[in-house]
Amino acid sequence: MTVPQVLTANGLDALIRLLGARGYRVVGPALRDQAIVYDDIDSTADLPAGWTDAQDGGSYRLSRREDGALFGYAVGPHSWKKFLHEPSLTLWRVERDGDGDLRFAADSPPDRPLALIGARSCELHAIAIQDRVLLEGDVPDPHYAARREGLFVVAVDCGEAGGTCFCASMGTGPKATKGFDLALTELLDDRRHVFLMEAGSEAGEEVMAALDCRAATAEEIDAAAAVVRRTEGSMGRAIDETGVRDLLLDNLEHPRWDDVAARCLTCGNCTMVCPTCFCTSVEDQSDLDGSQASRSRRWDSCFTLNYSYIHGGSVRTTTRSRYRQWMTHKLATWYDQFGSSGCVGCGRCITWCPVGIDITEEVRAIRGGGQR
Repeated sequence: MTVPQVLTANGLDALIRLLGARGYRVVGPALRDQAIVYDDIDSTADLPAGWTDAQDGGSYRLSRREDGALFGYAVGPHSWKKFLHEPSLTLWRVERDGDGDLRFAADSPPDRPLALIGARSCELHAIAIQDRVLLEGDVPDPHYAARREGLFVVAVDCGEAGGTCFCASMGTGPKATKGFDLALTELLDDRRHVFLMEAGSEAGEEVMAALDCRAATAEEIDAAAAVVRRTEGSMGRAIDETGVRDLLLDNLEHPRWDDVAARCLTCGNCTMVCPTCFCTSVEDQSDLDGSQASRSRRWDSCFTLNYSYIHGGSVRTTTRSRYRQWMTHKLATWYDQFGSSGCVGCGRCITWCPVGIDITEEVRAIRGGGQR
């Protein structure tokens, strides 16, 4: 890894524009509909300067910061999954021409590679998990592979822990250590507004060499480390991962499953905002006159009654069984399938649950621990 460099706010703007000029579709954080979401951006003017988010169980609110931080928030409702494993995708279409012959057209791959601006460490771990699920298995997903190819990632170390974050206890943050091309730490005080920048790949080094930056001082390197330490010490939640796989699988009849089922709405919000959930369903559509048809894929959720439907009915007919399936898969049997936890501690499932169900609290309750 090269010597850390220092990039100014103008230099960050130059980075975004450079990636766009090199043919990337640049996406990053932006303000939309009273939330910080990921969308196409052209410059730093599109970033949520001076905004932060207050998060708790079932609660998300934006508020003004006292400074002009560009990345002074935790994570919003969107994850990068929406760009790599799209919510809705037409797999193919078929049309009948004037001679009655059928003409098939497959899903078109993207015309530009993606560049992600502002990816957090927990999200980099989530992308790595989706890579294992959708790329590294016996049958890779070609649609995910096409969107993943050529990906350029600009990570940002977290300078603000959200009220529902628990990445530190999951070993997935708040500092980005892998899975990026460039990593930034925002340093903002009365004297400066700069970014400590590190390269994590040859592509990152090549882009960094094209920017107007300078070598970081020892004081700036220490200041960046202090930002990460402060964030790590202010996490809103924590999970004790010790033996959690066996804990859950040995307690499939624990009364806590009934308790959480009495609160759960089975809305599926937790799976929609989760950066690692990957379940989908496939639908066929056709015109009544037989002139055209299509097959599409969309995100689905193990919380829906029909998701486990087979001949004769659904396997998981109760809220209890569906919540238990989700949580035990995420924290237990995911290890058996993919060699890691399916949770990265981003806290989205807690924030965006309408009734504030907290996965960290549910683990504690089954373990028999005290109040958080």
